[in-house]
Amino acid sequence: MPKERTLTENVSAHGARVLMDREWQAGQQVMVISPKEGVRARGQIVYCEVLAESRFAVGLKLFVRVEPWATSH
Repeated sequence: MPKERTLTENVSAHGARVLMDREWQAGQQVMVISPKEGVRARGQIVYCEVLAESRFAVGLKLFVRVEPWATSH
């Protein structure tokens, strides 16, 4: 699985919208890691929206609740 650092735009207990530098396909599986909040969760790409050249907003559905991450934003 390729690694990419992201900026988090929006977080809920079951998902997130992150900004990425490459395009992803809906349905792809991902591993979300946020060391500061102690979060490590598997998820799935729900959508990938083109924002600008080489910039994408990606919607993630997480398979477990990630309360520490959601409450820190």
